[in-house]
Amino acid sequence: MPVRPTAVSILALALVTTAATASLTSCGSGSSSPDTVKVSFKESMDNSVKVTDNYLADIKKQFEKEYPGKKVELVPVKASDADYYTKLEQMLRSPRTAPDLVYEDTFLINSDITSGYLKPLDAYLAKWGDWAQFIDTAKTAAKGEDGKTYGVPDGTDTRGLWFDKRVFAKAGLPADWQPKSWDDVLAAARTIRNKVPGVTPLNVYTGKPAGETASMQGFEMLLYGTGDGTGDPLYDKAGKKWIAGSQAFKDALSFVGTVYKEKLGPDVSDALDPNYRNTVWGELMPQGRLGINLDGSWLPQSWGRGSGHEWPDWSKELGLAYMPTQHGQAPGKVSMSGGWTWAVPAKAGNPDLAFDFIKTMQTKANAEKWYIANSGIAVRKDVASDPSYTSAQPSIGFFTDLVASTHYRPAYSAYPKVSTAIQEAMESVTTGDASVDKAASQYDSALKDVTDGQVVTR
Repeated sequence: MPVRPTAVSILALALVTTAATASLTSCGSGSSSPDTVKVSFKESMDNSVKVTDNYLADIKKQFEKEYPGKKVELVPVKASDADYYTKLEQMLRSPRTAPDLVYEDTFLINSDITSGYLKPLDAYLAKWGDWAQFIDTAKTAAKGEDGKTYGVPDGTDTRGLWFDKRVFAKAGLPADWQPKSWDDVLAAARTIRNKVPGVTPLNVYTGKPAGETASMQGFEMLLYGTGDGTGDPLYDKAGKKWIAGSQAFKDALSFVGTVYKEKLGPDVSDALDPNYRNTVWGELMPQGRLGINLDGSWLPQSWGRGSGHEWPDWSKELGLAYMPTQHGQAPGKVSMSGGWTWAVPAKAGNPDLAFDFIKTMQTKANAEKWYIANSGIAVRKDVASDPSYTSAQPSIGFFTDLVASTHYRPAYSAYPKVSTAIQEAMESVTTGDASVDKAASQYDSALKDVTDGQVVTR
């Protein structure tokens, strides 16, 4: 589920549903009862997908039974990623609209910390024994630059290449396909284009409409596969500066440009549809109309019983391959990881009750139930080692193994704007409006603007 604010215009707010807006207007300490905890979360744009809704409804029942006299008000926000981030930021600004608990993407957390929107949780965590069960990398993802922790992670994710064995058989490609380089990925896509008409060979998310999905699942899965794997190609941690002028950036853009120039990907109009992700997992993949999809570990949640898109044979009809590095150089594979956290707004009316709700959500049993329901990767050590989790669905082992070679975005306060600049560069080469060199140059200029000149040229 992956993905966080981008430079979204005021017009984007109009895209948030009227019902959600109305429900949020009354939320916050200004009208809160001291016995009610208001919990805001991102609801799927697909009405048939109720994984989060059903899980939270169950936690609500548990919580109200465990804490007699206390109530939970669930405040869903049905919106695209970008609109959700924008609406969330607006909610957090005022005690009148701030809920008691919010679902925060890890890439956004430092931006909201810098803005003073979130409350540090260290005092609560120090008294919570279960915090010791969380893996260190997950804890770091919810930590601010000030060293304090502002969120409790509810899972992580990894990414790789999903491929359709039915399409591969028609194209004469192997069922145990594992590309060793970017060239191998493109070669397979060209074979599908030439031999299997009516099928989209390769999907790489791109452009501003896709938001953070384009940056993370598309571009950064390429960028972090360049070089020798020892440094961050987006941010110089030692110098605390963002990297401009790199050949790695141009190489990643060139891959994206090739996909769309050679018609190896979806039609540009489809690729730039903000709801294209729903089409990918809801239609193209189940119907055997997509050869290769660069995507995340969570997809199986969309095909389970009661999902509205049941696909019981997905594990037989789909294969999994890790995304290779550019030239097959060590470590040979690449993944990006993110995840979401539960955070308490600085202006929440009932922060103590909010953390009690977190503790109910994050018992071992409830955490395991959530990881399995949403095809997440466990961040609790006791769940990760539990056979009932590791055997819950066929792809868990593959994606969990990728944690060892995964990367995390530089989640500093400037990142959301950097991400938008990446999306703009991707969109330029996708539409053919700019060459790779021109798009990279435009990115470098934007990077200087959004980071106040904190840039180093490589």
